[in-house]
Amino acid sequence: MKGRIRRKALALLIFLLLPLPAVAQSIDQQFRTWLENDLWPDASRAGVSQSTFDAAFADVGPNLDLPDLVLPGQAAQTPQRQHQAEFGSPGNYFAENIVGGVTAGGRQRAGYLSGVLKDLEGRYGVPRGILLAVWGRESGFGTARIPHNAFQVLGTKAFMATRKEMFRAEVIAALLMVERGHARVTDMKSSWAGALGQPQFLPTSYLQHAVAHSGGRADIWNSEADTLASIANYLAHFGWVRGRDWGFEVNLPASVSCALEGPDRGRPISEWVSMGVTRVSGRPFPDHELRGEGFLMMPAGRSGPAFIVTPNFYVIKEYNESDLYALFVGHAGDRIAYGDSRFSGAWGNVGGLMRSDVAAMQRGLEGLGYDVGGADGLAGFRTRRSIGEWQQKNGQAPTCFPDAGMVRALR
Repeated sequence: MKGRIRRKALALLIFLLLPLPAVAQSIDQQFRTWLENDLWPDASRAGVSQSTFDAAFADVGPNLDLPDLVLPGQAAQTPQRQHQAEFGSPGNYFAENIVGGVTAGGRQRAGYLSGVLKDLEGRYGVPRGILLAVWGRESGFGTARIPHNAFQVLGTKAFMATRKEMFRAEVIAALLMVERGHARVTDMKSSWAGALGQPQFLPTSYLQHAVAHSGGRADIWNSEADTLASIANYLAHFGWVRGRDWGFEVNLPASVSCALEGPDRGRPISEWVSMGVTRVSGRPFPDHELRGEGFLMMPAGRSGPAFIVTPNFYVIKEYNESDLYALFVGHAGDRIAYGDSRFSGAWGNVGGLMRSDVAAMQRGLEGLGYDVGGADGLAGFRTRRSIGEWQQKNGQAPTCFPDAGMVRALR
């Protein structure tokens, strides 16, 4: 028994002392075994042929540079830093060179694609500004470099990411795209997250929502019309309300708490008006919007602009689960359709905390009974309003956004 324990300890020591290339080779071998013994049986049952599977994974090994990976034998941890711009300092996301680029590019394309856009607005009810803004944000209207091998990205994430099961479904869907003739293996270039083509669809979204505007195969790589039709179909599927706006920037009186934020705390927009909320433009809310439900949205808390958004804002979030992303699309869409008009409220110098520090603060709030939506290090609406409620309870003016002092107080 002692001899076996000594041999195991020695083997572990040798493994830990191996140079990095040898460790990487070991992970590569595990990946190949997983492909053959674990992923292939599921792919086969889904209808993927051996030839498609082999072509997709020929000479493909795991990409250990991708974010949110959990190496074999290790436990998942909250990363210290953000990897996506959507989760950084809110104001940085709206740099004028980026918003202005999407706006200018959208207006240019609105001209020569006016017939396609008119058809899509009639068919799906989604305004052209929104369609163009999504396209511009996702891929720079098809000009962005999308360099990764989708099968390497999706395979790596299905093997060792924090959300394995989600990516397992995506890699099988990618295989089915090839199997059914929607794309060739060589077409399957993706972002680091596994998103494909000009609308940056994950493979399951392609299979469910991609549309060929003029018939045939939906070509989201080369066809502008198919790209826009696929975006429109996606948003319509998730419940875009025809005739309603996405939202309005507003003045929020000090008497209205930022802790009222969230899609589960909606009320008729007329009720927000009765509480003193007004549009920054000085114009009244449209009559049909007054009767509809509106939701307070403050992505930087009191350190940034405030908005009353409609259910369509949350439809945009189905495309990317980020308040900043949905706000960018709505704002850029307005500027494409109606002309340049920047936010009235200023973005404060907030954010920039380590994601692991925000997660520690969230755990502190959870320990006090607050619902922060999970200790993931991301300042979503549940975290923001929990901060506001905690501040009010402790005699502070609610700001509804994490800062270093709050992290120290709640760790």
